[in-house]
Amino acid sequence: MNQTAGDAAPSRPLPLTGLRVVEFTHMVMGPTCGMVLADMGAETIKVEPIDGDRTRHLLGSGAGFFPLFNRNKKSIAIDLRQPEGAEVARRLAASADVVAENFKPGTMVKYGLDYAALSQVNPHCIYISLKGFLPGPYDHRTALDEVVQMMGGLAYMTGRPGDPLRAGTSVNDIMGGMFGAIGALGALIQRGITGKGQEVQSALFENNVFLVGQHMLQYAITGKPAAPMPERISAWAVYDVFTVKDGEQIFLAAVSDAQWVTFCDALGFADLKADPRYPDNNARVKLRSQLLPILRERLAGWRAADLAALFEKVGLPFAPIRKPEELYADEHLLATGGLADITLPDGERAGQTVKTTLFPFTLDGQRPGVRLDPPRMGAHTTELLHGLGYAASDIERLRQQAVVA
Repeated sequence: MNQTAGDAAPSRPLPLTGLRVVEFTHMVMGPTCGMVLADMGAETIKVEPIDGDRTRHLLGSGAGFFPLFNRNKKSIAIDLRQPEGAEVARRLAASADVVAENFKPGTMVKYGLDYAALSQVNPHCIYISLKGFLPGPYDHRTALDEVVQMMGGLAYMTGRPGDPLRAGTSVNDIMGGMFGAIGALGALIQRGITGKGQEVQSALFENNVFLVGQHMLQYAITGKPAAPMPERISAWAVYDVFTVKDGEQIFLAAVSDAQWVTFCDALGFADLKADPRYPDNNARVKLRSQLLPILRERLAGWRAADLAALFEKVGLPFAPIRKPEELYADEHLLATGGLADITLPDGERAGQTVKTTLFPFTLDGQRPGVRLDPPRMGAHTTELLHGLGYAASDIERLRQQAVVA
């Protein structure tokens, strides 16, 4: 058990305390969904294959998947391919308020773990099905975050023309999991009224389409296709990254006429403020190709830190250009408890403590913290089987037969 460093004990129970979630999930989308519910207090049980979740040992960009998305969970390892393993899983699912899965369509049917089967035994269950596509012509396809970014317009919007580029994080996996959790929370409220569970479906492709919906509506309203973000017509004249002294970079913005006046006053650009070509934002946007080179030349001699201090003083938007690892030293995150300690369960650094990111909201004034470290594979198998009524001798036999681990 790991209480977030520096956090006081919650002043009241977390909102999902007493709820049991059983997740048959892997990779990012499903575990994110389970983590949302776990962070808000649900007892969340991760059912892993008998040899463990594959993301425990990914390299490169996948190295952070398991420890980030599986905190506050218990782990049980079950071989679903064995009849007794599938029976253990069904008994576990029958004890749940919420069941979540993100396997290929038809997989859960093989083990009697689909919604149709479970709802006969547990009609109060909320069942979250997390897929690549909602039911339809594409639902047989294998989807990945990058696949739906390419086919759903996001890679086109992120990259430069002719160079589609995936977003710099698993946006569809993470948000698709979050939408599944949001749907489950709504279903839980309805269950409190009707007493009945229901199936909730969320999908990567539909999530991606929602993300680019603003660009679709832009086309519907203007009749002009949205340009990729690097080539877009900005809504604001000053809204860009500037390269300044010693090659440093900083993002600077002035998104209203009042901010433009402040911008010019702060930087000593009285001539630009008085220039009749730039009376308002729309005029400056139309002449952006002329205005920005002037600003770039004038700002090139400034230090990024001096610009940041000036913009903070006068209340203008700005941002240093940071790498993810630099956020570990961010003064705001450190001061507000936005990072929490976890103990790594796997790999060469197993047993070591590192910082992880918390959800970006508070409950009763506190960030939901880390109650349980990301679990070792099967760390809670014995505890959970006892809770389902298995005797110690039965548990040992199941272990010997590699039904559980």
